[in-house]
Amino acid sequence: MSVEARIKELAAVHAPRFIDVRRHLHAHPELSYQEFETSAYVQAQLQSMNIPFRIMAGTGVVGLLEGKDPGSRVVALRADMDALPIEEANDIPYRSTRPGIMHACGHDVHTSCLLGAAQILSELRSEWSGTVKLIFQPGEEKNPGGASLLIKEGVLENPAPASIFGLHVHPQLPTGQVSFRGGKVMASADELYITVRGKGGHAAAPHLTTDTLLVASQIVVALQQVISRNRDPHQPSVLSITSIQGGHTTNVIPAEVKMMGTFRAMDEEWRFKAHTLIRNIVEGIAHSLGAEVDLHIDVGYPTVYNNEQLHVKARKLAIDYMGAPHVEETELRMGAEDFGYYSQKIPGCFFRLGVMNAGKGITSGVHTPTFNIDEDAIQTGMGMMAWFGSIA
Repeated sequence: MSVEARIKELAAVHAPRFIDVRRHLHAHPELSYQEFETSAYVQAQLQSMNIPFRIMAGTGVVGLLEGKDPGSRVVALRADMDALPIEEANDIPYRSTRPGIMHACGHDVHTSCLLGAAQILSELRSEWSGTVKLIFQPGEEKNPGGASLLIKEGVLENPAPASIFGLHVHPQLPTGQVSFRGGKVMASADELYITVRGKGGHAAAPHLTTDTLLVASQIVVALQQVISRNRDPHQPSVLSITSIQGGHTTNVIPAEVKMMGTFRAMDEEWRFKAHTLIRNIVEGIAHSLGAEVDLHIDVGYPTVYNNEQLHVKARKLAIDYMGAPHVEETELRMGAEDFGYYSQKIPGCFFRLGVMNAGKGITSGVHTPTFNIDEDAIQTGMGMMAWFGSIA
């Protein structure tokens, strides 16, 4: 029996176990950089498979699984582990037991799929060659991104993987489908923090104040010029101010207004050019209207770029494993993922795992209180990751 056939067989055999793993993780979510119980749980799972590991970046777990001729090739497989500060609204037996925290982005699924892949590859050690580095990563949901911390601590060294694969649930893609895209896949993500300060006072005498709310309003409108009048129309980009906080009553002009927002781009050169434009607009408007302003651009995740050659290879392998009708093309997305840190360093392939099942009422998007998955997807995900680990 071929390795491919054995992987499919073992994925089917072990899927119920890793569905249970997913349910445990879903019921016990932890926020970014606080994944202590999750990390311990992953460690225990790897120990049960006799896979050595080390702890990195506080709660990260990096396993090393050797097949035949371990030095012949090294490939990394990555899953993230953190949850989101969202109150779960699903009425399910494995609902989050932690108020205000939920696995609303599928990281419980990613971790379960990678553990499942590790189980399969461990049982087939004598049937594939090379070394697989298993990266269970903390803090994907929060700057600076757990990927950046792991890289600083040497996760891409000793041994150095030649490529890295990661998957992400896709709630608009039916279960049984996967999708791939070569080149640019997801945007960079930078956070904007703006504080406008001036002399506050009575709203009936604005001439005696610095109208910080008016200043803030003009900044919000003018910032859209960064996109509409400076960006190459062929380069997708988004700038959104998402929060304005200032003032507490009807007759007082506040002395301070705070704003937050996000800037996203698909091109790294344009990304940092836009930072200069944002600063010039914010400071220019504020100073021209007599206000002081503080602007902090928290530089976040880079673009996710799928290496073209690796993409072609991975897509072909996916078709071999799944069949062509089950392999689709991923749409370009302005969402961000810290997998981009890896793909900026070594060839990477970030693909999507379908988890939607309209017949079961499973259609909610990620980052929503009702997000859930069709758990049949776990068999697909663990099998695909094992397949890439064994041959890519």
